[in-house]
Amino acid sequence: MTSLDDHLSFAHSASCDRFEPRIVVGAAGLLAVFNQAGVLGASDVHVAMRLARLGGEPDEQVALAAALAVRGPRHGHVRVDLLAAPATAVMELDDAVSAESLPWPEPSEWIEHLEASPLVSVGLDGPTDRPLRLVGSDLYLDRYWRDEGAVASELQQRTQARDADVDEVVLREGLDRLFPAPGDEFGRADDQRQAAETTVRRRLSVVAGGPGTGKTTTVAKVIALLLDQASAAGRRQPLIALAAPTGKAAARMQEAVRAASTHLPLPESSRACLAKAEAMTIHRLLRRKPDNSSRFLHDRYNRLPHDVVIVDEMSMVSLSLMARLLEAVRTDARLILVGDPEQLASVEAGAVMADVVAGLGDRICLLRSNYRFSGSLAILADAVSAGDPDTVVAALREAGDERVTWVDAPGDVPSDVPDGAPWETAAAETANPLREAARRFGRHLFDAASAGDSARALSALSTFRLLCAHRRGAAGVQAWTHQIEAWLAADIEGFSPEPGWYVGRPVMITANDYTLRLFNGDTGAVITRPDSTLTAVFDLGGRAASVSPSRLSNVETVFAMTVHKAQGSEFDHVALVLPPAASPLLTRELLYTAITRARTSLLVVGPEESLRAAVERRVARASGLAARLGG
Repeated sequence: MTSLDDHLSFAHSASCDRFEPRIVVGAAGLLAVFNQAGVLGASDVHVAMRLARLGGEPDEQVALAAALAVRGPRHGHVRVDLLAAPATAVMELDDAVSAESLPWPEPSEWIEHLEASPLVSVGLDGPTDRPLRLVGSDLYLDRYWRDEGAVASELQQRTQARDADVDEVVLREGLDRLFPAPGDEFGRADDQRQAAETTVRRRLSVVAGGPGTGKTTTVAKVIALLLDQASAAGRRQPLIALAAPTGKAAARMQEAVRAASTHLPLPESSRACLAKAEAMTIHRLLRRKPDNSSRFLHDRYNRLPHDVVIVDEMSMVSLSLMARLLEAVRTDARLILVGDPEQLASVEAGAVMADVVAGLGDRICLLRSNYRFSGSLAILADAVSAGDPDTVVAALREAGDERVTWVDAPGDVPSDVPDGAPWETAAAETANPLREAARRFGRHLFDAASAGDSARALSALSTFRLLCAHRRGAAGVQAWTHQIEAWLAADIEGFSPEPGWYVGRPVMITANDYTLRLFNGDTGAVITRPDSTLTAVFDLGGRAASVSPSRLSNVETVFAMTVHKAQGSEFDHVALVLPPAASPLLTRELLYTAITRARTSLLVVGPEESLRAAVERRVARASGLAARLGG
């Protein structure tokens, strides 16, 4: 067995670049070994070293555990299971060693060291003034332990609350009016009707379903039913909050609810209420404190005034944000959580939607019938959701329509091709369909932008998008953005992707700008003004808003984007480039999310081994929320 001294020797050998920014030169012992091997990042090590100094803790096993607890949330985990740590650790720097070959402490001894540490609170009822919490073999940062407990407690209290009083006659009349069809053999209409009725009756409900199953339509009808109840009882209209984790998702929610007001059979007062519905980000709803990045003006001491709070795209909500939201919602208010548990979880710690579905099974209103997808797109999405790689490969090979195309070839741009140079390789069949799809989109956008037609340019943005798992690397967003720009420069006369701003550039906001009312994930296009200067246009609630490029600093070109960024968006045509099979980001949830972004057609570029790896690898996030909820 390799000794610690041998590992320390390796850590300081010439094979490790001590000038690599992720290496902490001052680290020693186990922290140095695990940092050099790539299990721990620099921030993990620095925080652990600081905690050890402040707590007077010399034990390197405790320091290693603390660093792993800090590392967990960076990878989406709420906690670290010390028993499983060697098998689940991900190497980020050096491929010459495996995680399991590192000098992991013996588990029972490791736990004993932690139980004796002044940095660690042990058990459910341990002290509340320590930075780490150990429950069995699970180690938490105290902040995440508290947030997990708060979310579980708030949800359990709401499930135990008495159901809301309803006028049964009014409810039945409303259901018959809004859901006139009895439902077919697939349960269409029936599952939405049942979800709406259940949601009106309960203080807490969860509406779950995939894209195209009518989640937002059902929500709009629930609002109408609640307005009916208020009117029949002679009460004021309930104050309703519509929220989502991102600006893009909030905008889509608002658009869908307002659109429902135009075709649903509603009283005029209800129609007017839906027509003026405004959705916002959760952060905007809670109102962030100007002097604190993680606290809000609305909390348990200053609750939201709303009678009904509806949150869409719950799969993107992190554990910490969910804790802040729940503490701000009045205990007597209705809370309606809407989302797809099959989609990618939040980029931050936690998998709240999946945990809630697993832990509150009797509270879940599941919408199963898909109204958007049909043919090969629906078959493929169902096959991925079922987790059968053979069926997925067969669905791609046997697609009987033009909605799904598969190019069984690597999706990475060859590394010997300079950035921006056209991709001309032997694998021409990979480039051709992508190049043609990009050319059609680029031509449409460039023609509109050159003519100064903001409406047409904004409309073009929803017609096509290339999706990637990674931002960087040969199969990542940056490489493919350069490639598409090079293709368009060669194929479209007048298209000139100069560094910075240019006509026909699609852009995406990467940080919230409350002054401009532009939010992370919002997309726009650069067009020509009548005076030949450039401006960026964005869709703000159905109207085109023009913004001078000089006022925009947090933007990036968005010919390609990550699948994570695409959540909450839809495009007529989607191209998905798969990374190599070994990529840890290649998961079933990522593949499913990418597929369900397409309204009309999907082009998948990647080898069979990558497809199979994606279907077989699920996102595994260490979290105790489902268990705390009873799942």
